[in-house]
Amino acid sequence: MRLHSPRRSVRSRTLPGAEAVFGHLLRISRALAGHLDFQAAIQAVSAELGDVLPHDHLDVCLLGSGGNIHAAYEAGLHTDWSLTAHPIPVSGSPIRRILLGHEHAMVTGDATQDPRFGFEGAFNHPIFDQNLRSRIHAAMLVRGEVIGAFSCSKHDAGFYGEEDVTLARHVAEMLAPYFYALRASQDARRLAIEEAEGRAREEGLREGALRLTEELERERQRIGMDLHDQTLADLTRIVRRLETVRDGAPAPDTLSPAIDGLHRCVDELRRIIDDARPNVLELFGFAEGVEDFLGRALADTGIEWRLEDASEGLVDTLDPALRVALFRIVQEAVNNATRHAEPSLIKVGIGHGRDGALRIEVRDDGTGFAPMPQRRRVGGIRNMQTRARLISASFFLDRQPGGRGTLMSLVLPIGPDATGVAR
Repeated sequence: MRLHSPRRSVRSRTLPGAEAVFGHLLRISRALAGHLDFQAAIQAVSAELGDVLPHDHLDVCLLGSGGNIHAAYEAGLHTDWSLTAHPIPVSGSPIRRILLGHEHAMVTGDATQDPRFGFEGAFNHPIFDQNLRSRIHAAMLVRGEVIGAFSCSKHDAGFYGEEDVTLARHVAEMLAPYFYALRASQDARRLAIEEAEGRAREEGLREGALRLTEELERERQRIGMDLHDQTLADLTRIVRRLETVRDGAPAPDTLSPAIDGLHRCVDELRRIIDDARPNVLELFGFAEGVEDFLGRALADTGIEWRLEDASEGLVDTLDPALRVALFRIVQEAVNNATRHAEPSLIKVGIGHGRDGALRIEVRDDGTGFAPMPQRRRVGGIRNMQTRARLISASFFLDRQPGGRGTLMSLVLPIGPDATGVAR
């Protein structure tokens, strides 16, 4: 161990005897037993050490995986060592010799002049910003492995000596198993929470996939029924009509009904295809797709509709699968209102908030929720909830203020860490 002490000494204070030191260490041990978080523990240590090891700043840093300082906990002055948002690499720590196991203790009379603390790339500006000149550092060891370091500092130069180093090492030995156990407990708790959240997400996705499968099966059956009930029946009548004139020259009045029937079949097939695949959405964008759908779905209902798009094309920057999922939710909300709420007006709003999240609202002035919703309506709501969950969007459905009408609100986070990542 190398000592860097100034030529003068500030040893005017009276050093405590062995019995007093033992008493303080015992009180530190008792104080630690009552705290279950790092910050409260280091504050308790600081309070008990004030008489035997005076300091203006005291901290414990713990090593994490990947060669980084897992965290720094400070008492007295608070610096960027604990306030920084990112872990500090051990290679940039001013006490890297301790953390790498090269030394078990370090003491300096003036860290602002000591080259061990001022190497290139050192994260040492708190030393200069807070004038932490006299410093002691002691390794925290568990089963011979360095898990972190205990440090204390004074503004005065040349404040600490060999006796203080011995006391600091005793404190580090006492803190090491406690902080190690506390860190292990917090790691286990964090892992348990992450596993629980993972299971919940997995269960939610499983349930969502099941409901989506059920919905797709219902959609397949609906298309089959539409084709059977309308298109197939029309084609059968046309075929029979044409069979009656197969062997002779057909009269114009005989062919006209067949031609009209074929036109109806074509129109009906187009409707079924449009319902199954939103072509306008893919060709012209989300807002145009919603507008086209509103015009077709509400054309013969007497229901007025409005579309307000303040999204500046945000939806069209999303992945195509996301756009289709959002379109289907809007489609389901409008269909629910049309079939069950008896509205006179349906409004669709598309926009984004200051947080960048995409927001879609469907409002109607209809009857709102019935006390016991019909089974079909409940199924539609579940379909919307499932689609929202599968794209990590927040889904909200409730009566509008005043009790008249319904509001469906959907919020999709957009950004690098969100599911709705813009292309």
